[in-house]
Amino acid sequence: MTIKFLDLHKQYLSIKSEIDFAIGDVINNSSFIGGRYVQRFEENFADYHSAKYCIGVGNGTDALEIAIESLNLPKRSEIIVPANSFIASAEAVTRNGHKIIFCDANSDDYTINIKDLKSRITKDTSAIIAVHLYGHPCDMDPILKIAKKYELKIVEDCAQAHGAEYKGKKVGSIGDLGCFSFYPGKNLGAYGDAGAITTNDENLFNKCKKISNHGRLEKYNHEFEGRNSRLDGIQAAVLSVKLKHLDDWTDHRIKIANTYLNYLSNNSNIVLPVRKEWAKQVYHLFVVRSDYRDEIKKNLLKNGFETSIHYPISLPKLEAYKYLGQSKEKLFAWECGESILSLPIGEHISELDVSNLQRVINI
Repeated sequence: MTIKFLDLHKQYLSIKSEIDFAIGDVINNSSFIGGRYVQRFEENFADYHSAKYCIGVGNGTDALEIAIESLNLPKRSEIIVPANSFIASAEAVTRNGHKIIFCDANSDDYTINIKDLKSRITKDTSAIIAVHLYGHPCDMDPILKIAKKYELKIVEDCAQAHGAEYKGKKVGSIGDLGCFSFYPGKNLGAYGDAGAITTNDENLFNKCKKISNHGRLEKYNHEFEGRNSRLDGIQAAVLSVKLKHLDDWTDHRIKIANTYLNYLSNNSNIVLPVRKEWAKQVYHLFVVRSDYRDEIKKNLLKNGFETSIHYPISLPKLEAYKYLGQSKEKLFAWECGESILSLPIGEHISELDVSNLQRVINI
């Protein structure tokens, strides 16, 4: 029997009647673009993340691009991005005409390294992308302090952190803007591409809303050239159903993570992730490190356990960013791709599964 890294079909079966009804309702009402299903989800998701406003968009990458555009930053300014992340965190910067400056990540919780962040700031720095990686929130107080001192904007990349909290505050409501992906494999995932932007700033809300809808709030009244990036009715209805279950799913992820931490704590060949005392870590991924990563991965698969790697190549080392000249820096985030391993986690994983997995690892 294979323990899948991700099992979306099993999740669907657990809420099948709710999902089928929600999709059927959208179809019966022909409410495919905009309408009450989208509005309902935007309101509920904003409330869930303690934000005043939410704009549903086409995907998480669009959310980042639109958020950065809405800030009206100086042209060709520098935006700091952690080196260990998915490429969307970086490509949204260059696609807005700005320059990426990669910085290091912490070796314990994998979020942005504050000391290295400070060292990267120049007179041309305009913003920081705070990536709440793997579900663990960044240490936001020092980031806010730095942003205030240097008059920088903060975009929270919350693509892996639905429901995560920093000192009791939900991510996506702390910086200037929060950007979410609802890619199907996320903790809160749609049945296709979808994303959202959250903010407490009414002006940024209106700007993002216009950018995502052809530069307009009213039909045919285009104030500028925008783009077409809208959350559709079916995805909004699916997300509304799933949002009601998210806290229970998150609680289960935390329980499974705690089981991993308990069972693997004495394994000297594995470095476990650290959850800071101020963090609600929602464990989109459970990432460990080992010098024997490839051997462990191969042995787990042979015994029926799927794993993955997030991310095997750090952003500065990608061909796409070699022109920046940062690929040869010797910092943690540049090198961790050689040893990190993502173990299966989610509502489909049981404590017995973890027990069996740790026995395989400890062979």
